[in-house]
Amino acid sequence: MDQRDPNQDYDLDRPVGPAQGMRQGLTSYGDAHFSLFLRKAFIKAMGYGEEALSRPLVGVVNTHSGFNPCHANVPQLIEAVRRGAQLAGALVVDFPTISLHESFAAPTSMFLRNLMSMDTEEMVRAQPVDAVVLIGGMFMFML
Repeated sequence: MDQRDPNQDYDLDRPVGPAQGMRQGLTSYGDAHFSLFLRKAFIKAMGYGEEALSRPLVGVVNTHSGFNPCHANVPQLIEAVRRGAQLAGALVVDFPTISLHESFAAPTSMFLRNLMSMDTEEMVRAQPVDAVVLIGGMFMFML
């Protein structure tokens, strides 16, 4: 795990780096320090501290939805992943993607599967994550 001083991010004489966790994929405002400051200001409003934000960041993409009975156990899976990644020293942030269930997708979920994959790919690409865990469900068809 990176043992750098989290306060180094605010030293304007040092470049922002290494490009991991909160320091990667910064929005370009022309000043990397300002971009990092802004990113951290928003996420700190959710209760995260400097020590937590200096850890490797693991994103947990999930398909949980109240409309999707196949994914009812997803919250428990997210918590299990969270515990394991935190024990390994990571900061875990979960975020949703589109949830499809055949009986609630009219006329069929087949039309929406590409949209789901595009949403998931773009959300993963947009987040400053060092690793990603994908949690989804499966469709069961009975004939």
